Amino acid sequence: MLLKDKIEKHLLEVQKPSRYIGGEVGSVIKDESKVDVRFAFCFPDTYDIGMSHLGMKILYSLTNQRENYWCERCYAPSEDFEAVMRENDIPLYALESLDPIKDFDFIGFTMQYELSYTNVLNMLDLAGIPIFSADRGDELTQIVVAGGPCVCNPEPLADFFDIFILGEGEEVNLELMDLYRKMKQQGATRTEFLEKACQIQGIYVPRFYKYSYGEDGIISKVEPTNGAPAIVKKRIIKDMDKVFYPDNFVVPFTEIVHDRVSVEVLRGCIRGCRFCQAGFIYRPFREKSTDTIFREAKSLCENTGYDEVSLASLSTSDHSDIDPMLTKLIDYTANEKINLSLPSLRMDNFSEALLEKIKKVRKSGLTFAAEGGTQRLRDVINKNVSEDEIMNTCRIAFEGGYSTVKLYFMMGLPTETDEDIVGIADLANRIVDLYYSIDTVRKAGECRCLSVWLHSCRSRSRRFSLNPRIHVK
Repeated sequence: MLLKDKIEKHLLEVQKPSRYIGGEVGSVIKDESKVDVRFAFCFPDTYDIGMSHLGMKILYSLTNQRENYWCERCYAPSEDFEAVMRENDIPLYALESLDPIKDFDFIGFTMQYELSYTNVLNMLDLAGIPIFSADRGDELTQIVVAGGPCVCNPEPLADFFDIFILGEGEEVNLELMDLYRKMKQQGATRTEFLEKACQIQGIYVPRFYKYSYGEDGIISKVEPTNGAPAIVKKRIIKDMDKVFYPDNFVVPFTEIVHDRVSVEVLRGCIRGCRFCQAGFIYRPFREKSTDTIFREAKSLCENTGYDEVSLASLSTSDHSDIDPMLTKLIDYTANEKINLSLPSLRMDNFSEALLEKIKKVRKSGLTFAAEGGTQRLRDVINKNVSEDEIMNTCRIAFEGGYSTVKLYFMMGLPTETDEDIVGIADLANRIVDLYYSIDTVRKAGECRCLSVWLHSCRSRSRRFSLNPRIHVK
């Protein structure tokens, strides 16, 4: 029985079978006989989450621009479909061709968060690929690679991957695939390919480094072998206006987490919050021009049919051309009945002028990250936001007609005390009091909701909704 027939036979036994069938609008199908390199791009989480990831969309489209390269998508199955796969000998497969990913040249994972590490091992096992890199032999196939923010500390996964790609992948991914194609045609071995690959900036090959440990168990010496560099430098895209960005996305059959167009407006961050991994690893700060952002948003909306655009960045309101950019985007989205979403707003540069623009695109609520409940803790984490700035931002929102504000805080930060936790509730209640003190809103009725999201550094996030005068303890 063909693999396709096996899959179809059992689809009605699982929830959301559309996760596993492929064939979505915008997916890329190629003639395998004309393809030199096949790349299985794996997201170690469910389809709903992986299909929302912008980086995967960028690299998928970039690779498939090459006629002789084929990048296909693969996601971790949910428990129900995994059980079906194991019971019926269905190997992990790619959605475009429905071919087993064990037959691909590259099996690439994007590592976005540590809780997905075990999913990687499970996916390799489902695919029938040896979990340990040392067990894959010396044939030039099944090169298992990883990129993403978590590979800044790759050692927990070093035994399982042949290659780690450090930094931004738009340039280095194609360089690596070009090298592979050339050496595959020459009949090279896996080791010979890896020796050449580690000479590319941003490529780390764990097997080419020997570690010595002291009596205390701490690494005392690292020795590169096989010509590997002593220091691996990450790759950085210098010009955001010239870097590749897709003009089309794969449009899913089922609802996903972020079911909309995402346009990246900048990379990096001008801040230096000590808790923020992304703020450090995506340095330096780089932004796209207004014309580039507008062109990408327009083409994606026209090609996908989405009626919502989200501006993706670590700090959208830090864009140096924010006012003209929003004016141009709003003129287009308002005329086309497209919703414009503006996440990542900063409390210390929120102004009445910015509020007036935001009111033209949405009126559901505003979200700000205060992170710490007391000024002392905000200073510790280098979150340069004062309580006066927090209160002023909320005042601008309330006077502008908003009655819903969401605040983000973190629990488990270094030096945190009970006073810092109580400070979250105290600050929230001061904001509620501020709402009722403003003349223009006194007659508007009650404050509908002040949502406080607590992101724990040690556990899952928790949400509290504060009704007026009610304290969270």
